[in-house]
Amino acid sequence: MTTESSSSNMPEGSGPHSPDTGSLRAAALSEEPRRTARLRVLSASLLVALGGLLYGYDTGVISGTLAQIAQDYGVSEHGITAEFITSFILAGAVLGALGASFFARRFGRRITIITVASVFVLGVVFCALSPNPYIMMASRFFLGLAVGGSTQTIPTYISELAPKNKRGSYVTFFNIAIGVGILTAALVNYFLRDVEWHWKIVVAAIPAIVLVIGMIPLPESPRWLVSQGEVDTATQVLEWVRPSEKTAKSEIRDIERTRRKAQRQAAKSEWSAMFTEKWMRPAIIAGVAVAIFTQITGLEMMIYYTPTLLTHVGLPSDIGLSINVMVGVVYVVMTAVGRFIVDRMGRRTLMLWTLPFAALWILLFGITLSVGGNDPNLPLMLTFLVLFMLFQAGGIQVVGWLMGSELYPLKVRTSATSLHAMALWGSNLLVTSTALTLVNFLSPGGAMMVYAALNVIAWIVIYFRVPETKDRSLEDIESSLRDEEFLPLKRKRLAQERA
Repeated sequence: MTTESSSSNMPEGSGPHSPDTGSLRAAALSEEPRRTARLRVLSASLLVALGGLLYGYDTGVISGTLAQIAQDYGVSEHGITAEFITSFILAGAVLGALGASFFARRFGRRITIITVASVFVLGVVFCALSPNPYIMMASRFFLGLAVGGSTQTIPTYISELAPKNKRGSYVTFFNIAIGVGILTAALVNYFLRDVEWHWKIVVAAIPAIVLVIGMIPLPESPRWLVSQGEVDTATQVLEWVRPSEKTAKSEIRDIERTRRKAQRQAAKSEWSAMFTEKWMRPAIIAGVAVAIFTQITGLEMMIYYTPTLLTHVGLPSDIGLSINVMVGVVYVVMTAVGRFIVDRMGRRTLMLWTLPFAALWILLFGITLSVGGNDPNLPLMLTFLVLFMLFQAGGIQVVGWLMGSELYPLKVRTSATSLHAMALWGSNLLVTSTALTLVNFLSPGGAMMVYAALNVIAWIVIYFRVPETKDRSLEDIESSLRDEEFLPLKRKRLAQERA
């Protein structure tokens, strides 16, 4: 880089290396389309990732506002009404993921994202103006439609726009944005704890409006365009986000080839094909399993209920809110770290290395809570909590949405990603709506031990059922399904036999 830079700044025909100046300039010019293409994909990915920020903020802000909301409505912070207020956004997310499947298939990813962002704007306004707990539940359910819709559509849009060797890092912008949203909510809850909860909720309308406006000039997904027969338009889009016309046309041919294979099969609806065509089942099982394990292995419990959990064991509410900020910081840092290693280390490998440590640290966190009773060892407890967050947020949380955007065949991708999001939000709803009940029944320490066991189960399922998708095109992953080479151990055995 130093040689190129210094040489390119020399006057033409001067210096001992002047014969090479022309070739260096040519190399620089050939790199320009590559940089431009990367910048376009990067810009689009960062913009649509605002949906992740909205998801993180709108689901995370409740942890610090729940006490204020409960007081205003005259209900208990630890009661079933508070649990319903927290969890109704997740019930909406399940339905939103299903509805986004229809929209994304019928109208495209781009229009769906614009619609979702508009629902985000209306949803936060409705929540901020809710006069009683029942309207608040309904408003959070409506807001959940946008949360679920964003998680069904945004990772798919990014993955279908990004080049295969950078797909993981671009899609994980969505995860990072979720973490930024969670951290922002925690900071708002801590530093503005005396501000009325209405304002802390409605401020999320600002990034939602930015997302609506920003999506207007962006292109549609090229793979959706091919599925609609708009091959010329899809080619133009790929030429806009790829370094050369040759690269774009080669990728279009692969997409068309995959589409023709799907069309040769008996005509079925996406949902019918997904459940009746056996060759797809390994991908559906793998993707849904990862989705569920991202939610039930303990991290969501920490995001929603850290302040409530810690006040349950006798710590002051201010300490609970400050620890909630720490949880948000760790989430953002580790998802950012995960973004840089997921395309190098691989998705499956990352999960298999981090889950055992996550299980260990949350187990020790639970033991500390059990031994300490109402006076836990705070430094030890915080150490184990941070270590758990490091391995959870930097492992399976990085991969959850990414795998959902990679594993499923084009023929059923919109419905399969919808099922993926529904499974994720359904399991999140289960965790959130039962977390306080589980804590009350088993004690905080006992609940953490349940989550430790679930991390172990997740490792076993991923080892046997989830393949590596690093450096593989979406079309190659689909071909391995059709050729019955999808499962990781079988793929490894066949590779050894061929060698």
